[in-house]
Amino acid sequence: MLKEAGEELAEALRADLGKAAPESFLSEIDFVTAEVRRMRGRLRSWFRPERVRTPPHLQPAKSYLLREPLGLVLVIGPFNYPVQLTLVPLAGALACGNAAIVKPSESSPRTSATLARLLGQYLDPEAVAVVEGGPETTSSLLAERMDHIFFTGSARVGRIVAKAAAEHLTPVTLELGGKSPVIVERDVDLAVAARRITWAKFMNAGQTCLAPDYVIALDGVGPDLERHLAEAVREMYGHSPADSPDYGRIVDERSFDRLSAYLSEGRLVCGGGYNRETRYIAPTVLADVDAGDAVMAEEVFGPVLPILTMATLDEAIAHVNAGEQPLALYAFTNSEATRRRLLTRTSSGAIGFNAPMAHIDVPGLPFGGVGASGIGAYHGKWSIETFSHTKAVFDKPLAPDTMQVVYPPFTSMKEKIMRRLRY
Repeated sequence: MLKEAGEELAEALRADLGKAAPESFLSEIDFVTAEVRRMRGRLRSWFRPERVRTPPHLQPAKSYLLREPLGLVLVIGPFNYPVQLTLVPLAGALACGNAAIVKPSESSPRTSATLARLLGQYLDPEAVAVVEGGPETTSSLLAERMDHIFFTGSARVGRIVAKAAAEHLTPVTLELGGKSPVIVERDVDLAVAARRITWAKFMNAGQTCLAPDYVIALDGVGPDLERHLAEAVREMYGHSPADSPDYGRIVDERSFDRLSAYLSEGRLVCGGGYNRETRYIAPTVLADVDAGDAVMAEEVFGPVLPILTMATLDEAIAHVNAGEQPLALYAFTNSEATRRRLLTRTSSGAIGFNAPMAHIDVPGLPFGGVGASGIGAYHGKWSIETFSHTKAVFDKPLAPDTMQVVYPPFTSMKEKIMRRLRY
């Protein structure tokens, strides 16, 4: 499906989000293809029964772990990466032998309709059903009994999903987000750091849960970093990003209105332009932002990058720890001491040094949050952990009946044998 209908999916993504085709293939279509290929290549070994040591007092016997499907999985996809973040969890659910109901996001209608048609065409309708619709449809699905619910989206809706799932004691995976910070120290190449931050922040017009949400500039690095960020934006999107074929658009007017309200805060370093009719907001960098400003109150989830200035790493760590645990924390540093302090004194779904968002493309790493940024993880073998049940199996022959020692009536000899065998 991905090979034959890739161009069609890219066109749908362009219609919904203004994504350039190369970006759509990089971050969505080819990303899913690679995930499926890796999963198929390792599936047999992942599902092979795993032997477990049986203690001496239970011998002769064998013990092992056996994975089995959960049953029916509901996958609720988001609008921002509607191909990747819908199909990767679906692939994991199917790999484990589950049936699935897929609910694409109504906020990316062209992609939703395309996925509904293609999944119906390429996959077994008795195994996969696609249900389109708005919040009422989602509420109706959540009222049904499922065996697992996988949701990607905002923390606000994630709470609604978790509450509905609790009615049936249905386990959930919640892939949410949060304010992922980028800490920048002076000992790095600021030009390279600025390019990497710019790429990660403004891909998909900033509508990425893993995107850097704000920058903490340490030790007076702010003015130099501002200059390099402005240069990086011009390098990637030109002097008029509105005319760049590589720069996306905001998904809807409600999101546009929320994001455009941030543009008056702080001091404008670059960007600031907008057009409500085309849902365009320029790649914008804001300096002199205060921690109490509205742009710092919630996840930005758009192309506005605020910069906070702090004197020390301790101050930055205290600021990060004062908020909810982010989906990711990024740092540009050449200091091993800084790395150790961030690894041991902060909590986040992931941490990336000198390369924001790159960890999502490492097959062996789990993707998921912690605390308010999410529950559970997936990708590769972690998807198998999420979408299957690990059954404990114990198999002991009836003869010889070595369990006689634990049967009543108890004697001093039996007690000695039991305690010696067990300890």
